[in-house]
Amino acid sequence: MFHLAAGQFSLYSIVCAAGLCAAPPVMAQSGKTVSELIDMGSKPVIRHLAPYHTPADDLATFALLRAPKATAPATTSLTPTFIRGTDGKHTMTVSVAPGTSLYGTGQVTGPLLRDGREIVLWNTDAPGYRPDAPSLYQTHPWVLGVRADGTAFGVLFDTTFRAQLSLDGQIKLVAEGNVPPVYTIERSSPQEVSTALAELTGTMPMPPRWTLGYQQCRWSYFPESRVREIASEFRKRSIPANVMWMDIDYMDQFRVFTFDAARFADPTKLNADLESQGFKAVWMINPGIADLPGYFVRDELLGLKSIDPKAGGAVMAANGDAYRGGVWPGPCVFPDFTNDKVRQWWAGLYKNFMSTGIDGVWNDMNEPAVFETESKTMPEDTLHRGGLYQSFPDQPQQTVTAGNHARFHNVYGMLMAQGTFEGILGTNPQNRPFVLTRANFIGGHRYAATWTGDNSATWNDLEQSIPMILSLGLSGQPFVGPDTGGFAGNGPKDEVERADMFARWMGIGTFFPFYRGHTARGNIDKEPWAFGADTEKASKLAIERRMVLLPYLYTLFHEASTTGVPIMRPLFYADPKDVSLRSEDDAFLFGDYVLVAPQLMPDRSRTLAMPKGIWRPFDVITGQHVALPMMYLKGGSIIATGPLMQYEWERPLDSLTLHVALDEAGKASGTLYEDAGDGFEYKQGDYLLTTYTAAALNGQITVNISKAEGKRQRISRPVTVVIHGAGGVTTLTGTDGQPISGKFTP
Repeated sequence: MFHLAAGQFSLYSIVCAAGLCAAPPVMAQSGKTVSELIDMGSKPVIRHLAPYHTPADDLATFALLRAPKATAPATTSLTPTFIRGTDGKHTMTVSVAPGTSLYGTGQVTGPLLRDGREIVLWNTDAPGYRPDAPSLYQTHPWVLGVRADGTAFGVLFDTTFRAQLSLDGQIKLVAEGNVPPVYTIERSSPQEVSTALAELTGTMPMPPRWTLGYQQCRWSYFPESRVREIASEFRKRSIPANVMWMDIDYMDQFRVFTFDAARFADPTKLNADLESQGFKAVWMINPGIADLPGYFVRDELLGLKSIDPKAGGAVMAANGDAYRGGVWPGPCVFPDFTNDKVRQWWAGLYKNFMSTGIDGVWNDMNEPAVFETESKTMPEDTLHRGGLYQSFPDQPQQTVTAGNHARFHNVYGMLMAQGTFEGILGTNPQNRPFVLTRANFIGGHRYAATWTGDNSATWNDLEQSIPMILSLGLSGQPFVGPDTGGFAGNGPKDEVERADMFARWMGIGTFFPFYRGHTARGNIDKEPWAFGADTEKASKLAIERRMVLLPYLYTLFHEASTTGVPIMRPLFYADPKDVSLRSEDDAFLFGDYVLVAPQLMPDRSRTLAMPKGIWRPFDVITGQHVALPMMYLKGGSIIATGPLMQYEWERPLDSLTLHVALDEAGKASGTLYEDAGDGFEYKQGDYLLTTYTAAALNGQITVNISKAEGKRQRISRPVTVVIHGAGGVTTLTGTDGQPISGKFTP
């Protein structure tokens, strides 16, 4: 290690909040702060260790792809101070310059701009969460800072323990457990910081393309005849949809990996029939395993005696027996996902489950949630055995030492999702796995998409869905969305207002990376047609927008999977130096080229910030509705859209539309990514990444291909070019791969 000089540390007073109270900390032990470059990242990343750090503090990392190695000493203005309190908690503080705006912190309530905010990093089952909820379902100990000059930095605290993060003129984390390493990143832009974070934590794998369409869910559609009715209604009304979801009531008495013989007598036939209608099927699996002797999942778990002679592969109570806690089936035992043999066993359960034609898996209740306990989870003194851990098969193994639930609580859901991901992949190795998880930890995007949990059908949660998605994207989780329409409650009492709110939620849902309608048991119906003809029209147009935008959206997913930048992006990404954009969290960017401007207040009274430069109003469909957000195309950009379909695989991308907005110099460019939509052949070059360019001179414009990468053959298809200018819209036609020229209206 490389030791650098560090000053004396002054005493810190710790604010008591959300149950994280600390006595006044003592002076840190004498010594030098260790700041060192590490061997991860294409540009410098610095690791900081406390002056009192010992080898016993070196725990396995779940956030990073692997444990990094030091390469050289380093200095930075972001060097944190470390103080250990008399209660054993650690206070880490990073100073920030005046004019700095702070973002990230993962799944949080409140605004996009996190200055002055304080949260608790502890995965929490939070149904119908309040606007001031201190903790939600996921933990991301990460902060993005954007300085006054537009340069940016990131701070990652690599701890899985409960912690309190406050951003009040400085970045301060108060954490229990071992003193963690702190990683700092400095770059010229927030986009570069997002990429640097992805180099540490890994990028999201490319999902199957069918996951990008609209998806319909509720707690619960049952019996299976109700599932069929909803699916048929979508097709009857010509409302596009890709996926039907099965919530917990398909199970036999809530026992995972079973099917209720009366309600879902033949899941294989149901899945096949849905597929024939153009629907994929996603089914729920929870971690709580009914503690019933004779139930095969329970017996197999407790029978893993090579792991522990008493508890098998289950999480252990402090007395050494298998821990038991109540969830939906009643008393349950819980797999110890920190152990690699347990994860392998869990993965193996998916072979028979997926053989029924299930396409994706939804992991819920995996904070883990436990009923009838004040903490809503298992006690912190329950025991996990640890084992071997690899973030991906091509990464080195780490040894995870045994520890209590206080250490592993925040990664329990992530490790469950990893086991599920590996189980789906092992069962269907020719397909890309799709997992949705409620609980997660930073780095968990490697295995699963996520949603924002049990939100409510309120105007507040409609508006809050945008900064929550943006914050998760800035924290390394790009594949995310809310329960569109609101999970808890029916919405406003006034039926006209209720329908309006639902329509606007569907309207912004077009641009959510994950677009799923969902509602709770006992609520009114919330399908697109449930609120009357006008709301059905708005919802249908919103989903049709989504379907037409799929080629552009899939290109954004490719970008996220290779660079780590989010899909939904904050407006300040357009100009990090423009402080007027720093707090805008109603309008947002959909990729770099499309600006989305919704009206989310009931009276439509908000005035949205707009970045400087050329932004042309445009649309990708012909229908209009006041509930749909305005769309703007950035000057200098080209986006590709496709034909309207009822489901994603209904037809290939056999016709293409290029929407063009020229910059001040009369030029534009943009890319289109294409592959098979599933499978892994793209990793061997079976893809096509096309760069389209446009140039105008003297009232003439030419659109051409300037670059094409990949081995995939370009299909012969017509291309429509739509040029959006200040004076109007010009349409040209031609063939893909050939120059397209003509007169246009500037």
